Amino acid sequence: MTESAPAATGAKRRAALAFIFFVVLIDVLAFGLIIPVLPHLIEQFSGGDTAHAAYWVGAFGTIFAAIQFVTSPIQGALSDRFGRRPVILLSCLGLGLDFVFMALAPTLAWLLVGRIISGITSASFTTANAYVADVVPPEQRAKSYGMIGAAFGIGFTVAPAIGGWLGEIDLRLPFWFAAGLALLNFAYGLFVLPESLPKEKRSPRFDWSHANPVGSIGLLRQYPMVFGLAAVVFLANLAHYVYPSVFVLFAGYRFDWGPQQVGWVLFLVGVCSIIVNAVLVGRIVQRLGERRTLLLGLSCGVIGFTVYGLTGNGWLWLLGIPVSALWALAAPATQALITREVGPQVQGRIQGALMSLVSMAGIVGPALFAGSFGYFIDDAAPVHLPGAPWLIAGVLLACAVLIAWWKAPRAATAPVHEAEPQQVADTAPEQAPPRSDTVAETP
Repeated sequence: MTESAPAATGAKRRAALAFIFFVVLIDVLAFGLIIPVLPHLIEQFSGGDTAHAAYWVGAFGTIFAAIQFVTSPIQGALSDRFGRRPVILLSCLGLGLDFVFMALAPTLAWLLVGRIISGITSASFTTANAYVADVVPPEQRAKSYGMIGAAFGIGFTVAPAIGGWLGEIDLRLPFWFAAGLALLNFAYGLFVLPESLPKEKRSPRFDWSHANPVGSIGLLRQYPMVFGLAAVVFLANLAHYVYPSVFVLFAGYRFDWGPQQVGWVLFLVGVCSIIVNAVLVGRIVQRLGERRTLLLGLSCGVIGFTVYGLTGNGWLWLLGIPVSALWALAAPATQALITREVGPQVQGRIQGALMSLVSMAGIVGPALFAGSFGYFIDDAAPVHLPGAPWLIAGVLLACAVLIAWWKAPRAATAPVHEAEPQQVADTAPEQAPPRSDTVAETP
């Protein structure tokens, strides 16, 4: 593979990847810090009315996901046109200033405005994936994406505990702390982060046709394998929303677990995820290949969710955690397979399109899982099944297994010719770019 940038070799590549890891880690830490306090701040603005606050917490989550659904393709297109570095730096700066804005918000309406701005400026996750594809050879990408996944695991394991502790002092203190982290990230990147996409490999224009959710889906359709794997990304992320949607309520209803027990269980889930992403992904991909690693990860998710849904014993439920944690193998393998299929000029737009699908899952998931939980514990339900949301998530992952079996290439796919990205950028949405250099797809 032709290198995408001077930063793609040796020490420079390692330094760039280390920075991208810390960009994602610090951003996740910043978001995780406010998880324990944002609902309470909303409740405070609602006059202490918990029911009214619950409505607004749901609205905040849906609006945030909807904003990301719209803006993720724009961020990806911007990074294809102007490079990854400015988009990442502006994201860090925007997030830092926005956390200051939310820390000072005097009313619920202004807090909502701040949350909307967060949805617009949180571009680093989309662009970080494209950055990895720029600087890492295809055969090493799954391991690198595993490290990005480990950053998520570390952030969401550590940050809520810190945020809760700071929130006990002052509900707005975690926002100030998050602002400091994001602005520190910006300052660090300003001096350290190299550009990964050289000018000659950037898109010659800002592509409005793909810088919107509908157009971005059309871009995915130009690559049949990518489109199939994008369906896997959507189903997997939709299934994942079962955790934030019902876990706390389910654990209290089914096992009588209080906040302390729930916190420890989430900590265990986070630790298992970190181990899988940081330690196992590279080794297993090297041994099994990306396709079989993807299928193994999704299958473990199906088994884990089935255990969660059917068991009525808390200790047996905990035994499902190490199994379902292996589901984390799937995401890096999927990303690695997808990035093999496209050239550098469209990596940002492809990643933006995928993030739009993730955001769409965030719009649909909470209603699906919370609604099914409420329905199946109601006295009027045809069967009493508190674990129904977990079983639904398992069915979604089973569908993802079938699609991955059909669409994931059985042999490693050669990347799109680096000398031909102009063809990709200028191809009309109705016609796929030439793919003569890829291995034929096997059903």
